Amino acid sequence: MKEEIFVYFIGTAGSGKSTLTYNFKKWMNLQGLDAIIVNLDPGADNLLYTPDIDIRDWISLKEIMESYNLGPNGAQIAAADMLALNTSDIKKSIEGFKSDYVLIDTPGQLELFVFREAGKYIIKFLNPEKSIIGYILDPALAKTASGFVSQLLLSLNTSFRLNQPQINILSKIDLLDNDELNMVKRWASETDELETAINAEKSSIYRNMSEDILRLIDDYKSTSELYPICKDNYTGIEDIYSQIQLQFKGGEDLLRD
Repeated sequence: MKEEIFVYFIGTAGSGKSTLTYNFKKWMNLQGLDAIIVNLDPGADNLLYTPDIDIRDWISLKEIMESYNLGPNGAQIAAADMLALNTSDIKKSIEGFKSDYVLIDTPGQLELFVFREAGKYIIKFLNPEKSIIGYILDPALAKTASGFVSQLLLSLNTSFRLNQPQINILSKIDLLDNDELNMVKRWASETDELETAINAEKSSIYRNMSEDILRLIDDYKSTSELYPICKDNYTGIEDIYSQIQLQFKGGEDLLRD
């Protein structure tokens, strides 16, 4: 019996979750692999793709705002908690596709999925043994040493909260020049170099906090290889696919001859 692999794309607002979800599916289809997209963001507008399964079929932000007299932010929080109520319907819909991969585009605000209990519940209910997190780092926030440390802290928090295998992905590398990209990649793999870069920043409470956070991250060995991807093409997607294969297939490739 086929057992789907669930890939959850998670990151801060504007980090490129929907774009990567879209490009990942297109790439997999080109390889002859079946993949479906599940949109879990009830507030999503103007998606690049047409979801195969869409939480907006069950949850309407407009209706929540009208029914409970809530503003947009309150409605987003209420909708995030309502996700769990529709998990059975989502699971039935996924099973109907019999796909190799289920690509899940999570809500735009990271905290709505990572820090609400509904996120953990959804992963556990759908298939915790075949789930992996693609945590997306925004290059605009990662190209300073302190900014990169704050991104790693969010990645560590996500790993702690969801307790699933995780791949760190640096999105939209076309926004970085080669020197900036190589610098961020070194920071990800060489803690000493990242610490040196932090120490070179202007003395401030923010810098002191970054130093303390880096020590915490280093204690938990949360720094890891980054997998850079482009916004407008398939650069890096095969590397992410290979890492997923290593996690669940021991390196055995699903690509068809």
